[in-house]
Amino acid sequence: MATTTPPQDQTRPADKRAPGRLGNVIFKGISTTSGVMILVTLAAVAIFLLYRAWPALVANASAFEEVNFIGGNLWEWVAPLIFGTVLASVIALVVAVPLSIGIALFISHYAPRRLAQLLGYMIDLLAAIPSVIVGLWGSSWLMPLLDPVFTWLTNTLGFIPLFADYTPPARNITTGGLVLAIMIVPIITATIREVFLQTPRLHEEASLALGSTRWEMIRQAVLPFGRSGIISASMLGLGRALGETMAILLILSPGYSINLNLLEAGQHNTIAANIALHFPESSGIAVDALIASGLILFALTFGVNLLARWIINRRAEFSGAN
Repeated sequence: MATTTPPQDQTRPADKRAPGRLGNVIFKGISTTSGVMILVTLAAVAIFLLYRAWPALVANASAFEEVNFIGGNLWEWVAPLIFGTVLASVIALVVAVPLSIGIALFISHYAPRRLAQLLGYMIDLLAAIPSVIVGLWGSSWLMPLLDPVFTWLTNTLGFIPLFADYTPPARNITTGGLVLAIMIVPIITATIREVFLQTPRLHEEASLALGSTRWEMIRQAVLPFGRSGIISASMLGLGRALGETMAILLILSPGYSINLNLLEAGQHNTIAANIALHFPESSGIAVDALIASGLILFALTFGVNLLARWIINRRAEFSGAN
């Protein structure tokens, strides 16, 4: 039996028939506004820092003669702070990234389901602990624990500058880096764990079907898929380590030297901790100099994240989608 199809309303625009059109418009507007707000906020911060830091950036050494914590010109003062900031962050990353990958692999591929859920919940909670609490923990518990280790390193390997001249207490850049590592492990682990859990099940099963062990399957399928996630998580942790203030301020004995005496106190300091230490009692050109160091830290963090994004985009195989 022949059927007839009712004529469509050709006068009605097609886009008005699309379901959820109003929701799409609202979502697009909110997303666009949020993206623009991020750019505006970033630009506002950069403009403020540059405006306030400009008097210090163009001043000569004689302008800082009355500032007791600046010797010489601005760049001679800020160079050791940049070195200390990068050194503490590198120590933190060297410790935190392998540890985070191991924890994430255990949670995602080795632990029983209930234990994995509990550990994932604990990792998420650890990421929310304030840095001042971690700093107090480091100064009251970790430093006495590290003291015999550092003493042994100096007595045994003291002929190497890295381990020379340790004197208790352990208020040195190594302790600061280890505390930063403890701080950034949860956020790196949480990110990498989610990436590992997104590994296509067919990739894992194909590797196992070829006779691979679980570790070989992880090397062939999970780790290659998670490369971009590992880099992104590491940069996320590095960003937090570069800007950490209170934990370093509570632990480190500050100094303004550029060297690799990792166990010697009074050698290094970080930009953020230095700002927190001197800003409340500063005025005039000293405040401008501290803001200038903040501008340099802002540019350093921005540059590190741009570099990470460039590395990920340059290597197409880093993408898990490939």
